[in-house]
Amino acid sequence: MQRLLSFDRAPPLAAPLRFFLTAPLFAALAGILMLAAGPGVLASRWMPAALAATHLITVGFMLQIMTGALIQILPVVAGASLARPLLVARLVHGGLSTGALLLAGAFIFGSGPALVVAAALLASTAVVFVLAAGHALWGVPSTSPTIRGLKLALLGLLGVVLLGGTLALSLAKGWGLNLPRLADLHAGWGLGAWAGVLLVAMAYVVVPMFQLTPAYPARLSWWVPPAVGVPLLVWTGAAVMGSEGVIRLAQAGIALVGMGFATFTLRLQRQRRRARADPTFRYWQGGLWNILAALAMLLFAALRPDLSEWRGWTPLFGILFGLGGFMSLITGMLYKIVPFLAWLHLSNAGQGRISAPSVNKILPEKPLLWQMRAHFGAVALLTAAVLWPEGLVWPAGAAFAVANGWLAVNLFAAARLYRRRMQEITATQES
Repeated sequence: MQRLLSFDRAPPLAAPLRFFLTAPLFAALAGILMLAAGPGVLASRWMPAALAATHLITVGFMLQIMTGALIQILPVVAGASLARPLLVARLVHGGLSTGALLLAGAFIFGSGPALVVAAALLASTAVVFVLAAGHALWGVPSTSPTIRGLKLALLGLLGVVLLGGTLALSLAKGWGLNLPRLADLHAGWGLGAWAGVLLVAMAYVVVPMFQLTPAYPARLSWWVPPAVGVPLLVWTGAAVMGSEGVIRLAQAGIALVGMGFATFTLRLQRQRRRARADPTFRYWQGGLWNILAALAMLLFAALRPDLSEWRGWTPLFGILFGLGGFMSLITGMLYKIVPFLAWLHLSNAGQGRISAPSVNKILPEKPLLWQMRAHFGAVALLTAAVLWPEGLVWPAGAAFAVANGWLAVNLFAAARLYRRRMQEITATQES
């Protein structure tokens, strides 16, 4: 897989880096919101604070980082360079940042007009990104599982936008739709067809490259994304028809596919060529185990629907799958991608005459290790807070805010070092 990478086609570092630096601030804001809202944030997924915190994480953190990563990955992995990547990055970053804040405010204050404006801004921003990425991918043959996965993920993002816009309009206008069923489907497309397929496609590259594992088998690599997409399409059709039995069958299928991929990735990690486990490796291990636990919940709930009627089922699933799972995998990738890109651009700028600092100096391991412990500690507290919200939701929210603030500090430190060294290289070359 690594022979396909074309680092000479990488966009300017400023294009993806703006997403990576601001995303942790939205997650920290979600933690502050949990701290301010108190136990009510875990009482129901329809509580204003719960909706706001959820979308600060899914839009402000996850969507930002994934779009930033795609801006970097498309030309390097697929040979699909975005036209004017800096302009696309500025437009998309501004739209997602403003839209995430406006959406959270609309939920907190119960403003229907603000909800419609936020949904329109986020939808238009996502469409701009999909059009730019789709134009870059147009005509690029799907010669690898990663390229096909990237294309399928972009289609998944359009599905998320369509369902999210419908939900927002239904809430704002009082349409008589089945909101719980529509919200479940929106989450399924967001976490499955968009985030899940994208992370699978990226894992094919980053796991062997950065964790020094064997490559994923070709047959598995080609079939995992469609194996997620087909049950989601069945789920969508069943939701329209109102067939609860088929919906549960589709959910069980998605759970089994995801559990199979997570289990196989853990197996690959046991075969890695590097004996010592660094924080990024531990992030992936912890994230995969959390995803396995969440998907086991989904599988059991599909087989026994009464299990999902427990008040704490939805927040527990969201914490395990979203915070303990996807956020852990994303952060683990950030801790490899950001210093690697900084080293790559500094090396190119130095032109072999001025050496770049090593990756480990750009982002030293010790602060990463402590931030990782803070993250998983916050996830553990949030998990326990589902069972005892009156006593643990405040320390859990504070811990989550601290962990993500710490992530921002670490990434900003790497960005400052990069900027300082780039200024030194420019001054040396001009003298």
